[in-house]
Amino acid sequence: MPSLTKPSLEFFTHPNETSVPLDWASLAIIDLSKFETPGGKEQLAQDLRNVLTKWGFWVVTGHDIEEKEVDMQLAIGNTFFKQSLEEKRKVVCDFTVGNNFGYREPTRLIGNTDVKENMEALNIPKYIPHYASVPRHDLINRFEDEIAPFYRKVWTNVIRRLFILFAIILELPENYFVDRHHYDSPSEDHLRYMIYHPRPHEEDDKTGDQWIAGHTDFGSLTLLFSQCVAALQVRTPANEWKWVKHVKGGIICNAADTLSFLTKGYIKSAVHRVVRPPADQAHLERLGLFYFVRPGDSVPMVPAPSPILIREGLLTEVDLTPQEGKVTAAEYVRARVKNVNDRKQTRIADQNAEGLFKVKNLAVQDYYV
Repeated sequence: MPSLTKPSLEFFTHPNETSVPLDWASLAIIDLSKFETPGGKEQLAQDLRNVLTKWGFWVVTGHDIEEKEVDMQLAIGNTFFKQSLEEKRKVVCDFTVGNNFGYREPTRLIGNTDVKENMEALNIPKYIPHYASVPRHDLINRFEDEIAPFYRKVWTNVIRRLFILFAIILELPENYFVDRHHYDSPSEDHLRYMIYHPRPHEEDDKTGDQWIAGHTDFGSLTLLFSQCVAALQVRTPANEWKWVKHVKGGIICNAADTLSFLTKGYIKSAVHRVVRPPADQAHLERLGLFYFVRPGDSVPMVPAPSPILIREGLLTEVDLTPQEGKVTAAEYVRARVKNVNDRKQTRIADQNAEGLFKVKNLAVQDYYV
């Protein structure tokens, strides 16, 4: 794609942080610049252990991804969303088959209200040979030279290192999770540009000020490059909702359902939601840059044979016995995507907030409140 002419970009202007005093979450800061230092991995694993086993939410710094690199991605995303709806619709997510790649248009109503979603998203598959023929928007093709290396850099600098830390915590070979989530293997990983548009207060009143209800992500790991507009909240181990504060240069990370399943609940899938921003930011668009991590398509959904899980009594005889016909990550992810997104209304939280999502013989937490 290098020969394609690049159009001018509309760079995103970062707004000022809120001056409203909010009840901020106290999140651990994991400085990955220590990773290669003597004893650094072991110390970082120790710092991360309590976070993973209590609520699965933390901030990464020291990742060597420069601000200008992030700003370039935000500019591409910002320019994409300002295109015509006709242009954006040229490559769309096909949720009827669980396909999460492409443009997601805000068409659903929020629960049982008459308020429409205020979020648009573009999900981009990895730049590996397996996805070479997958359609992408013209703008994305023209900026492949900027997107593709950034995509891989995030995996190498952040995701790979975090998976090594998880393996150390669980007393597994260091590459255990890396090998099951390798960048060069086909998977449902995607880089996401996402924008929330401000809504009139009277509409937000109907939804209880919630833009996305409390939920867990259904992959392995989610990365969000920290945003100035306050709207993200996390549920603490004490069942309190706390605001997530912007950390300049930081990446907000949360463990998700697949990772929790693979560790029999030892690693907690973080419960979080998005709400109306505080008064001094409620009029702003909230543009975000994410990386959603999924296991490789052919990876069987079976718990990790961790000595920690054995000692904790979390693994059963069945878990430790190889079995044929296990659900693969691709089967699970596609089914979950279809279940969550192929509907005209967002799900309504009910008394069964902590239900299970099932695919064949696989049952995974399905939290929605």
